[in-house]
Amino acid sequence: MDLQEKRQLDLVKQAASVRARARPWRAIISTVLAIAAACVSYAFGRHLKTLFEPGHLGNSIVAASAAVAFLVFATIAVVSVASRARETLKSVTGSAHAGVVRYVIVLLGAILTIAITLALLKVPVGQLLVGGAFATIIITIAGQQSLSNIFAGLVLLLSRPFQVGDVILLRSGALGGELEGTVTEIGITYLRLDTGDNIMSLPNSQVLAAAVLRQTPAPQPARDMTKQITRPG
Repeated sequence: MDLQEKRQLDLVKQAASVRARARPWRAIISTVLAIAAACVSYAFGRHLKTLFEPGHLGNSIVAASAAVAFLVFATIAVVSVASRARETLKSVTGSAHAGVVRYVIVLLGAILTIAITLALLKVPVGQLLVGGAFATIIITIAGQQSLSNIFAGLVLLLSRPFQVGDVILLRSGALGGELEGTVTEIGITYLRLDTGDNIMSLPNSQVLAAAVLRQTPAPQPARDMTKQITRPG
């Protein structure tokens, strides 16, 4: 590695360090701006029954603009907090657990942001919740298999019966008997298993229902120090 390449690597590391230090401030500033925008929208629209009510066009425009600003800043804040949480937990719990935490934060933040935005825009959230409940039931029935894989993946990540890099033996009729291999990835919906011949993607629900034998490597025999020959220096 020459001097120029070393300088480029140092610049990349410095830029990454600056971005890492700036991310918390981005989340904090976005959160403060989102709260301020929500307060402004509420202040100008609290006396309005519906948005763009006749005779209150000015207040309606300000309230709607502030609500849109809240949506933008709140989205930035949620994404920043989720990314920061993932980077913080990645070195402690692993990338898989950190990814799950990031998805949960993004999901809850998105639901809360959309609900507050609709309330600021004077949209009847109650009726939408009723319609959303029926839609959720239909989606749950239609995607039952996918949801079962997701919940099974969460159970595998939290209970940790095995980890990435472990050699396991799966016994299940749904999987076609016995499967043995090395775990290369534990995803949200599928588990990657390297059997030596190829890499298989197994649904998490079937892996969770299978009998798992986690194989441990055999202990290395201790060296017999009496048999070692020491050559004179």
